[in-house]
Amino acid sequence: MDAADTAALAAALTEEQQEIRHTLRDLLTERTGPRENREATATPEGYDTELWARLSGTLGLPGLALPEQYGGAGHGPAALALACEETGRALVPSPLLATAVLAAPLIAALGTPDQRAELLPRIADGSLTCALAVPGGSLALALGLTGGNTAEDWSGGGRAGGIQARPTGEATDEAGDGGAGWRLYGEATQVLDGHSADLLLVAAHTGGFARSRTLLFLVRGRADGAPGLVRTRRSVLDPTRPQAVVELRDAEAELLGEEPADVLGALATTGRTAAVLLAAEAVGAAGAVLDRTIAHLGARERSGRSEGALLAVKGTLADLYVQVEAARSLTYAAAREPGPGPEGGPLALAQALEALRATAGECVRLDGDADAFSGGEAQLFFQRAASDELLFGPARRLRARAAERTGLFGEVAA
Repeated sequence: MDAADTAALAAALTEEQQEIRHTLRDLLTERTGPRENREATATPEGYDTELWARLSGTLGLPGLALPEQYGGAGHGPAALALACEETGRALVPSPLLATAVLAAPLIAALGTPDQRAELLPRIADGSLTCALAVPGGSLALALGLTGGNTAEDWSGGGRAGGIQARPTGEATDEAGDGGAGWRLYGEATQVLDGHSADLLLVAAHTGGFARSRTLLFLVRGRADGAPGLVRTRRSVLDPTRPQAVVELRDAEAELLGEEPADVLGALATTGRTAAVLLAAEAVGAAGAVLDRTIAHLGARERSGRSEGALLAVKGTLADLYVQVEAARSLTYAAAREPGPGPEGGPLALAQALEALRATAGECVRLDGDADAFSGGEAQLFFQRAASDELLFGPARRLRARAAERTGLFGEVAA
């Protein structure tokens, strides 16, 4: 009973999408597992660089949703969701989320023609990795997943804290903006892949009271360090989601795009699409847990365990199967929504995270002092669900935001 290959979903996939799924699953089966993932997360990069080269160079995962003019495949979020479901099944540590899901859409939406021409082809071929840095622990809010990102000054608001940007150079306008470059000062504490990314996209506040606003800036990392940039890898709940504290001490930066720009709108649009792809990862992980739990149940049947106890477990697993399939249906319905920023993203993510938490929890419970996977693997899936809820949720707030945006309890929110 492989939930990822149900007949209904398979019928909806094109031949090319089926090929993406099968090729990627074969590669990840060969190159990943609990031991391989632990070794990959222990490296300075936090992922297997050889595997990333194959995922990007051979399979083209970072460019699946990028326009063809920038070296991408132009397939849109549905194809990338298929890839994310497979990487979620294997809990693969990679820069795919930070680079292709969070950073690339912002560069495509806001970047100048020169910035897009320079950066997007390098993202598409995997030679450039990126990370989105927002102040404090406000990633979900910055992306508009748990509330409107215009509701409060999460980037700093001209007060102490957050990340502040000030222009440098001789050319400034009456408000003190413009100039040849920018300097950033502040701290972001939960930056996915922030310790190793080649390029940081930093959300910072500028303009003072008169022109208070949030902008996005490019901060280029270097192997030997960059002046004013300090990056420290954190200990985290889910080691396959490495995070860093990024300190900016008058660090040199380049404005992403040109003013005026709807930065908050672009962040919210990116957030809704990111929610779909995160949901696809969680659905893949939940499907993997369920498959392995069912296999373990078969072993228990052969060992002669109590028939009554096995029937109870089978009933629970049937309920979990329905929960995972509901999450998968919501995820791919959202992925196929026309236009940017699918409205169904936050709801799909809430459902998928709950399905992953429930399936991993049941797997851990089955054997009491030992779980149904070798080496505590089920616990890793549970940690993924908990970590993603901390970063992008919780699920109840994702649901509330989805209801707010779709006008379920009143007028549609911004």
